[in-house]
Amino acid sequence: MSVRISLAQANLLVGDVPGNAERIVAMARRARDEQRADAVVFPELSLTSYPPEDLLLRPELHQRVERALDDICRAVDGIDVILGYPRAIDGRLYNAAGVIRGGEIVAEYHKQFLPNYSVFDEKRYFEPGDGPCVFDLGGIPTALTVCEDIWETFPAAQARAAGAGLLLNLNASPYYHGKGGEREALVCQRARDNELAIVYLNLVGGQDELVFDGGSFVVDAGGELTQRCAYFDETLVAVELDGSDPVVPRAGEIAPVAGEEESIYRALVLGVRDYVTKNGFRGAVLGLSGGIDSALTLAIAADALGAEQVEAVLMPSRYTADMSNEDALAQAQALGVGHSVIPIEPAFATFLDMLEGEFAGMPRDVTEENIQARCRGILLMAISNKKGKILLTTGNKSEMAVGYSTLYGDMAGGFAPIRDVPKMMVYRLAAYRNGISPLIPQRVIERPPSAELAPDQADTDSLPPYEVLDQILLRYVEQNEGVDEIVAAGFDAAVVRRIAHLVDRNEYKRRQAPPGIKITRRAFGRDWRYPLTKGF
Repeated sequence: MSVRISLAQANLLVGDVPGNAERIVAMARRARDEQRADAVVFPELSLTSYPPEDLLLRPELHQRVERALDDICRAVDGIDVILGYPRAIDGRLYNAAGVIRGGEIVAEYHKQFLPNYSVFDEKRYFEPGDGPCVFDLGGIPTALTVCEDIWETFPAAQARAAGAGLLLNLNASPYYHGKGGEREALVCQRARDNELAIVYLNLVGGQDELVFDGGSFVVDAGGELTQRCAYFDETLVAVELDGSDPVVPRAGEIAPVAGEEESIYRALVLGVRDYVTKNGFRGAVLGLSGGIDSALTLAIAADALGAEQVEAVLMPSRYTADMSNEDALAQAQALGVGHSVIPIEPAFATFLDMLEGEFAGMPRDVTEENIQARCRGILLMAISNKKGKILLTTGNKSEMAVGYSTLYGDMAGGFAPIRDVPKMMVYRLAAYRNGISPLIPQRVIERPPSAELAPDQADTDSLPPYEVLDQILLRYVEQNEGVDEIVAAGFDAAVVRRIAHLVDRNEYKRRQAPPGIKITRRAFGRDWRYPLTKGF
């Protein structure tokens, strides 16, 4: 006896219940007709996609879910459809997974462990389930669990105690670098502990600041990996299982695991592509300065959307070095993106003239520097408005952390692709992308970073070297270490105190920044919820 299951690693759209249902029906029919599958498995909350957030508070959403379930029951036969959806029962809302067979839901599981940390808020919406769900799948007793359930020991043991020989775990597990390996190690341990074959099915695609990386996989009852789907791609992959005791998944293709730079770069490309296309923009525009951050952002945008959908704008000032203009033009031409040059000197001079009386007797300082950035912001937002292209900002995580950016200037925009990418990783990603094809001029990578808002300005005029800054930020932001701990690790006390102060005081800027893609374990945004006004 053998069973064939198709893994539908689907890219879905949050809130588009009818559209998601159509995609589920189409993929289920493909699994049945092309792969001769007995069952097809979709991700957690696949009907609404993940995370639906406060859409779950709207009664209309649940009406659409019920209609969609009815539609799927009528539209698909000859194959079991296993999918996730929110289920309201007697005033209680559950994160559910159900089995559709012969036009009805024949089994349903309610997620028992609701994550409420990091980017997750499930206790705001859902009630926990309280029991296993085991059903017969071609003679194999099969259990359902949902995402966080596999991170706890109890649900898998409960399923095994209820007689299951196979566990299907439906997931919407967001990406950060290294998480794929953590998932596999954990699931292999659950399989060994319970002598269960486990199918781990994950969502794929970008959703606001989250990227779901796919990488669905199968392990046998001894905890050995037998099959892995591709990362960052929508796929429909068949898995063959022998219904012995224990259940034996037959060996299938094991897609490779990318290295750190490739993995992060692919996550950024997927996140940009889905944010722009799912929100209906006509393309993207960004300011290209000749610096490393805008260079990397432009490469990501072109890879995500196609060069024809991306526009670069060079906006030199009186302080812009010739090499900056030359390198920016060289990159735009190498990528084949549309580009224009709009000097900001007329606008900058006009603003200074307008403010001359107001600023009389005061020395020049960061105010005049910020005016330049805001001139650029006005130009870019105007182009974005007129052409229906989203404005991509180009700031990185290191700058975002310490407020080395200008509100309503270089922070103006609709999406921030590299806002969770530390500065030193920016350089590594640029080198990685150049290894595919040389797009970013080497001089951009090698020259000292500068905002070019004052004569001979360098980032190190205001900040410690990024090699040092990024290590302090890693400890303070991502690892929650205190100042004393960081100093004890060998960092200069005055520098650490200053950086911690900058991180704390610039929360107001981050609250007004556009969303960006999470690629680290702890990103600013959903991961980081600090009060603006505080005495800590």
